[in-house]
Amino acid sequence: MRKIFLFMNVSLDGYFEGPGHDISGFKTDFEAFSSQQSQEIDTLLFGRKTYEMMKFWSTPQAEEAAPEIAKFMNEKLKIVASHEPFEPGWNNVRVISGDVAGAVKKLKEQSGKNIIMFGSNTLCVSLMQEGLVDEFQIVVNPVAFGEGTPLFNGLPKKAELTLAETRRFKSGAILLTYQPAGR
Repeated sequence: MRKIFLFMNVSLDGYFEGPGHDISGFKTDFEAFSSQQSQEIDTLLFGRKTYEMMKFWSTPQAEEAAPEIAKFMNEKLKIVASHEPFEPGWNNVRVISGDVAGAVKKLKEQSGKNIIMFGSNTLCVSLMQEGLVDEFQIVVNPVAFGEGTPLFNGLPKKAELTLAETRRFKSGAILLTYQPAGR
């Protein structure tokens, strides 16, 4: 069975975005996400809001600024969970709506490499409730927003996690890798 893991930046005070959806305090995405890890992935999973931000990688500006990342983002299959179907406007995209958890469960059961969920807190919380997220890679950044949207906002009950790994970066950020307790 394929593994689904979350890759999420958070501030030191626990927010994945500041007021107005501000994520400008996060500087370590590319350093924390290794090239080895990218070879173990064939599918990107997004909620609709995160997908709209990630469409930047389909632009000529993205190819100029970070060609390797743009290539990765454009070549991989992208699955977008949305309340309603929509025209994605990017290559290699499949939109799922309705029974999203059921569709993601089927995706996990298919043969293939790992599935990464970038951001997409609401989607993550719904999949956590169904036991479909296998790992949480949380990059804690050396910035405090003071207010914003907390990580796992909307989680209706406690989720026990076990720390599996830590990595420190030159920027002062720390990658914390967790797995659901008991797995």
